[in-house]
Amino acid sequence: MTERDPSPRQVGAGEQRDWREQTSPGLSPVGGGASPAGTGGHGYPGTGENYYTTPSYPTEPVAVRGPDSLGGLLCLLAGIAAAVSLALSWLRDPGDIGWDLVVRGFDELGSGFGTLVDSGFWQPLAVVLGGGVLLLLGLLMWLPARTHRLLGVLALFVSLLALAAVLVPLASEGWDPGAFRLGFWFACAVGVLGLLGALKAMLTGRRYARR
Repeated sequence: MTERDPSPRQVGAGEQRDWREQTSPGLSPVGGGASPAGTGGHGYPGTGENYYTTPSYPTEPVAVRGPDSLGGLLCLLAGIAAAVSLALSWLRDPGDIGWDLVVRGFDELGSGFGTLVDSGFWQPLAVVLGGGVLLLLGLLMWLPARTHRLLGVLALFVSLLALAAVLVPLASEGWDPGAFRLGFWFACAVGVLGLLGALKAMLTGRRYARR
């Protein structure tokens, strides 16, 4: 009989392993060894890490951008209150409305800043122009940003000036509310609402979220 080549079933387990290693250079046999890069398995962990505790994405919090809705709304309301006061009377005696007082303030300003201060018409100018600035700052607070503290600081200075402009006439009238009409109380609301909006923007820090 002629000698036949051994069939694959007759080859021993050791010979099969040698055959796989020769035909697949650089690859570990199936069922053993670490998974190399590019085979879809886990990569090699670092010191103190393992395959199951090391996340594949960063988890540290990052600052996010967003509007300051409440602070912006309060400053917007302050600007609206200043606009409403232009159409109403400020003083108990009938006569000039807020718009007339502002016009007279600009007339006094044309004669010099000292004349404006001595006449007392700086007060309606401070309230109405301050309300316009607060309206602009309120719109900017609605824009996304990491923090609105700078806008809050600016709104604080404007609000304090508007408050001073209404406290001076109140003090000169002996804190008698009957000496003023509705337009003056809208002028008071300019400083109060602006102050609240400024404090909200200043005290709100950065917002953080996880990736």
